[in-house]
Amino acid sequence: MKIFKILADLIYALLIAFIILIALSLVLTKFNTPIQYKLYTVQSGSMEPTIKVGSLILVKPQTEYQKGDIVNYRTENNPDKTVTHRIIEVSKDIDLNKISFRTKGDANNTPDPELIDSSRVTGKVFLSLPYLGYPVAFVKTQTGLIVLIIIPATLIIYSEIMNIKKETEEMIKKSKAKKEVSQKQKANEEESEEKVVLKPKLDMTKKKKTKEND
Repeated sequence: MKIFKILADLIYALLIAFIILIALSLVLTKFNTPIQYKLYTVQSGSMEPTIKVGSLILVKPQTEYQKGDIVNYRTENNPDKTVTHRIIEVSKDIDLNKISFRTKGDANNTPDPELIDSSRVTGKVFLSLPYLGYPVAFVKTQTGLIVLIIIPATLIIYSEIMNIKKETEEMIKKSKAKKEVSQKQKANEEESEEKVVLKPKLDMTKKKKTKEND
């Protein structure tokens, strides 16, 4: 039974950690935060084996980028869609004060056809977490939100409510038991006091009877 309890506690802790990770990834993916880090899901194998398909990548903007940096950038036709490739060449136009990058996927044979303007770069990749991108991508759907967030969160809340209820009931029982013990002790003390008071009276009665007999 003890092993089952340990396993249950472990699963419970992992579930909470998973929900926190998913919630954090959603926040960092959709909203701008003071820490500036963003999370993206890699949906192609163009950067394998460095970054696997389904990986969750952590990206942060930089003041400048160098050759060899793996960067995430918005596509020209769809700003909501991003690509994660490596910089293989940096082009600087001094007259226009413009910086562009030539990028290429590690698994691709040829560089990307277009130069990437620096304004389209969202940041440099600092961390890649394999396979964690799948649940993050799934949770963005209505079904995923229900399965991975709402249902587990509901179960956790229900479990916590039941634990609080159980602890409250135990506290009430202990309080009642303590009160009963206190009342019994008080009753015993009062009974002892009555005996102490009655004993001198009995002694006086005995003495009086003895004198009368004399």
